[in-house]
Amino acid sequence: MFIGVPKEIKKQEHRVGLVPSSVREFIAHGHSVMVETGAGAGIGFSDDAYKNAGAKIAANADEIFATSEMVVKVKEPQPNECKMLRKDQILFTYLHLAADKPQAEGLMQSGCVAIAYETVVGSDGRSLPLLAPMSEIAGRLSTQIGAHYLQKHMGGLGRLIGGVPGVKPARVSVLGGGVSGFNAARMAVGLGAEVIILERSPDRMRFLDDYFEGRATIIHSTRDAIEDYVTTSDIVIGAVLIPGASAPKLVTKDMLKRMMKGSVLVDIAIDQGGCFETSHATTHADPVYVVDDVIHYCVANMPGAVPLTSAMALNQSVLPYALKLADKGWKAALKADSGFRLGLNVCQGQITHQGVAESLNMAFEPNPQALNG
Repeated sequence: MFIGVPKEIKKQEHRVGLVPSSVREFIAHGHSVMVETGAGAGIGFSDDAYKNAGAKIAANADEIFATSEMVVKVKEPQPNECKMLRKDQILFTYLHLAADKPQAEGLMQSGCVAIAYETVVGSDGRSLPLLAPMSEIAGRLSTQIGAHYLQKHMGGLGRLIGGVPGVKPARVSVLGGGVSGFNAARMAVGLGAEVIILERSPDRMRFLDDYFEGRATIIHSTRDAIEDYVTTSDIVIGAVLIPGASAPKLVTKDMLKRMMKGSVLVDIAIDQGGCFETSHATTHADPVYVVDDVIHYCVANMPGAVPLTSAMALNQSVLPYALKLADKGWKAALKADSGFRLGLNVCQGQITHQGVAESLNMAFEPNPQALNG
């Protein structure tokens, strides 16, 4: 198969779909890889590094999209990239369609086969193996970011996250105890904060309680509990996830009005629309805004702040799946793995993931003819 890797063009995005070591694996499997010039430059991978791994270098993205059978990216295709996609071409990347109807429509119009990292499910039927590495990074970053903006010169109320002897630490409330929430809490506990995790799954609550051994307080997430802890916290981290679907709005405008002036909200769920009623996506170039004296950090590609770590971690997870697509073809690869099949979001003009279809109020096709043909 002919695999193409374009340079990411979303603002402040320096990650790359395949690093040179991943290119070598594709070449070893008998495939061809073309990488757009400068695609890895933002994280120190030169065109020569890709050539040495066996890739050809394309002068521009047009060449990548015009010739590749499968395009491997990191972020969702931008509007001009959607226009370059072709019928039956495989797109393997993060899509986050639940909050992006124009992108969904663009992918449908292209006729491509769009497989989203974030909805691929592991062999256990629960885990999200291609989302997990970025969730881990976003979770760990969220605590660092919250602590940074809590500083007075950044507009925060001026509390040190870990406190000092005789002075209380910051209270950090984490909404959701999944991968990103767990990692946010780990960082906050390590920095000495008072940490509360609000979670609904009994099994997950038991895991979190056993893991933290009293260093974090685990609370069953109800409307009353969210309201109580959100309005008394210095930092609130939104880490809820419904695979493929829009994030629920857990923090309302009314709650926001009762929060402390200079407190900080970090919305990890912003890729799926955000879990705060006042959230809207921001960028690394302009990451925060203030509503009712509360700082909002809602950057839609948080792991892009540490692109070298992110690209390496993502490649470790994505590579086995990408090789299956190349080795077997997308139909055989998805038919052989029901969890991988859940990654198929758009197929030849149809929405093929139920959560995406429901979030966008669009028709859902569970059995596309192209997959079964």
